[in-house]
Amino acid sequence: MVVNSILVALGGFFGAITRYGISIWMKKKKNTTHFPYATYLVNVSGSFLLGLLSTSGLSQSAILFAGTGFLGSYTTFSTFKWESLQLWENQQEKAFLYLGLHYTIGIICAGIGMFLGTFLLSFDLL
Repeated sequence: MVVNSILVALGGFFGAITRYGISIWMKKKKNTTHFPYATYLVNVSGSFLLGLLSTSGLSQSAILFAGTGFLGSYTTFSTFKWESLQLWENQQEKAFLYLGLHYTIGIICAGIGMFLGTFLLSFDLL
């Protein structure tokens, strides 16, 4: 129980640091826009990676570290919702685009990750 909690905490630490780094990087690259690219990027890539992990056959400890810990803090549901509301108040067209892309592309990426994980596992590449 304690070991599992430590694995989740360590994964969470690295996921949060990674998300913060991506956020800083994206702000430097896209500083003239009001579209939340950083949150979109981490949530879509996190969906793909979680799909891949779900079919990887990794141990429970690895899933706790990488899935629950790292990806749990790397992706961000609360920031996504807050940014959606901010867009809704200021630019409703962008809000619809942001929500639509997040959900549609996120689900597609999770499916691609699951497919790729199953494919790689069938050849013992994972």
